[in-house]
Amino acid sequence: MTFFTGLDFGSRRVVHRHDLLAAGMSGAQITLAVRTQSLLRVRRDHYALPGTDLHTLEAVCVGGRLGCVSAANELGIFAFDAQFTHLHVAREASRLRAPHSRFVPLAEAQRNGVELHWGPLLDPGDGTEYCVGARDALAQIIQCQPRNFALAALDTALHEGRISRGDVPAIFTHVPDKYRNLRSRIDARSDAGQETVLRQLIIDAGLHCDIQVRIEGVGRVDLLVEGCVVVEADSHKYHKSWSDHIRDRTRDRLLAGLGYPSLRVLYQDIMFDPEGVIRAIRTLVSLCRAGSVHV
Repeated sequence: MTFFTGLDFGSRRVVHRHDLLAAGMSGAQITLAVRTQSLLRVRRDHYALPGTDLHTLEAVCVGGRLGCVSAANELGIFAFDAQFTHLHVAREASRLRAPHSRFVPLAEAQRNGVELHWGPLLDPGDGTEYCVGARDALAQIIQCQPRNFALAALDTALHEGRISRGDVPAIFTHVPDKYRNLRSRIDARSDAGQETVLRQLIIDAGLHCDIQVRIEGVGRVDLLVEGCVVVEADSHKYHKSWSDHIRDRTRDRLLAGLGYPSLRVLYQDIMFDPEGVIRAIRTLVSLCRAGSVHV
């Protein structure tokens, strides 16, 4: 967005006052831009564009950086619940303010769901001025989020190339020992976070689960349970058009012709009705074992 002064923020959402002055704005023009809501004064000498996302505004206002699930959401890593802002705040930080008011000291403020992470960072120089890097976000997620959601974040970060295999040991040396058994469960073959969560639900239920299995004449399927039941983790992201549904219904028909019962599980069911999902899978597995369908 370009302002009446000719200033262009480029890809930045927040700038310092000295950036505005260096770009040719006067103090009076900055004040006018704030009054006319062309600029938002978020914190002393920090300005943002109208429409900047709430999490970033809260990070700037507090004096921290996006961390944990908020950083994951920013970086394109799976985050189950990013409704509330998670911030990393340096222990030595000063002049911290409330998330919603630059006039109220943080110690006296109602945080309204904002979660603060105070621990030292694995790599303070990674990320941006307003967001920690992927490795630190994941280390925080491991300690903050339920196990299956942390695992989903790790899987997707590797699958999408946000971190490398070589980053994993460093992440796990930065968390307490009680979380380190999670490392052996990581599998970057999972295409999406909900697929990881579903996989772990099935394993926790005591069922054998193979992922990304290729079936002759059909192609690759998300999960094959007990060698006989195909389970696919569906989401709106990959099922927006009618052609997507045609492809999936055709796959289901081909699987049925080969004797494989298939179950498509929606994101909301995986996340909010895991017991119902496992109950349905167990029923299909029981039919397989009884010889009613292909084994």
